[in-house]
Amino acid sequence: MTDVAVRTLSGSVKTIFPETLAALQSRLRGSVTLPGEEGYEAARTLWNAMIDRRPGLVVRCLGAADVMHAVRFARQEGLLLSVRGGGHNIAGSAVCESGLLIDLSLMKSVQVDPQARTARVEPGALLADFDKEAQVFGLATPLGINSTTGVAGLALGGGFGWTTRKFGLTVDNLIDAQVVTADGELVRASGHPDLFWALRGGGGNFGIVTAFEFKLHALGPEVLSGLIVHPLTDAPALLSQFRRVVAQAPDELTVWAVMRQAPPLPFVPTEWHGKEVLIFAACYSGDMKEGEKAVQPLRALGKPIVDVIGPHSFTAWQAAFDPLLTPGARNYWKSHDFADLSDAAIQVIVEAAGRLPSPECEVFIAHVGGAAGRVAPDAMAWSSREPHFVMNAHTRWRDPGQDKVCIAWARQLFGATAPFASGSVYVNFMPDDEVGRIEKAYGRNYRRLTEIKRRYDPDNLFRSNQNIRPIDR
Repeated sequence: MTDVAVRTLSGSVKTIFPETLAALQSRLRGSVTLPGEEGYEAARTLWNAMIDRRPGLVVRCLGAADVMHAVRFARQEGLLLSVRGGGHNIAGSAVCESGLLIDLSLMKSVQVDPQARTARVEPGALLADFDKEAQVFGLATPLGINSTTGVAGLALGGGFGWTTRKFGLTVDNLIDAQVVTADGELVRASGHPDLFWALRGGGGNFGIVTAFEFKLHALGPEVLSGLIVHPLTDAPALLSQFRRVVAQAPDELTVWAVMRQAPPLPFVPTEWHGKEVLIFAACYSGDMKEGEKAVQPLRALGKPIVDVIGPHSFTAWQAAFDPLLTPGARNYWKSHDFADLSDAAIQVIVEAAGRLPSPECEVFIAHVGGAAGRVAPDAMAWSSREPHFVMNAHTRWRDPGQDKVCIAWARQLFGATAPFASGSVYVNFMPDDEVGRIEKAYGRNYRRLTEIKRRYDPDNLFRSNQNIRPIDR
């Protein structure tokens, strides 16, 4: 090993000498990895290609003990620290420039107990890892909508997806967690009620979770799911009816709306490829026959181009949008929560969807409610419990020369819809330029989060995230 320059918490650069690195390596099952060495590029490369940071040092962990050693090393040396799980977060906070990266992506174990209906999941596991293991037993827990998303980041930020209306948020189904705290100690979150409260939605601010324990529910192996595609010109009228459909839907039915250029999928007529469309994506988490009845109001809307709702493997449905969200593209998001989807907001959104800056850009509107709304807003860090709509302006492109136009489009839509927004925001949808919105993401729970942060991480070691700063003493 050679000398390596690593950035400190104060912003200065510190030289770490070979003997110090060798001593750290001797304690690890995993590896200390330097720039240019095998595994370095894989560790620092994230889903969002806009993030191109180069850590000074990487510790690739294989277990909780490795994480403990890495955290203690960071504290001892006073190093800037970031933590990578699945590496899917839009803000790219998993990788810090010139600091120490703790890479958890090799810790991918998923252990299901079908009798107890629980799963123990390591922080490098992706949604696909979890779903495939649990579905062997006909079980699932609420996760997101892209199977390459990391379980850890999704869960720590709250987590919602196709089964949330039936089974709640991801954090509503978190039973316990094994956590390495800022002092390098390993604890069970259930033995520290404030810490467990904060982990459920508070992000990676309070420690590094080395194992999650989730509650599982009977679901699958098939669900009634699929897409209904309409011309974008019909969107204003259809979205106003979409409000009615989701308001009256049973908990088992989730319907989201997506506006984008139609991808060249085999079930989409060729003449519609590349043209602006409104897509209703639906999933029913229950009996197929009851599901057919529940989706009828949605199917009755307008004159669709194509309707491909039917029985699908649950694991396949969880991965259905993966081809549109592959790694390697440049991505930028802007998001609002709406208590109601007004006609005026719909008009603004549809107008923006008619002038998408690149073929891969989209606007989606998710509805969060049902079981997720039957938890007290102060029961855990996630506080947005009233039924609401989540709009995400998702810009996605390949050419760096399009950065300005794509980012400007998202920001313009964000600004134009601000008068209709509730003020809250899903923390996992926030890019890295929205520090001022973090308090709004947690609402009344923010003050308590700052107090817990002071107790568990007073020096703000875990700061490479949507950061909750320790409250002043």
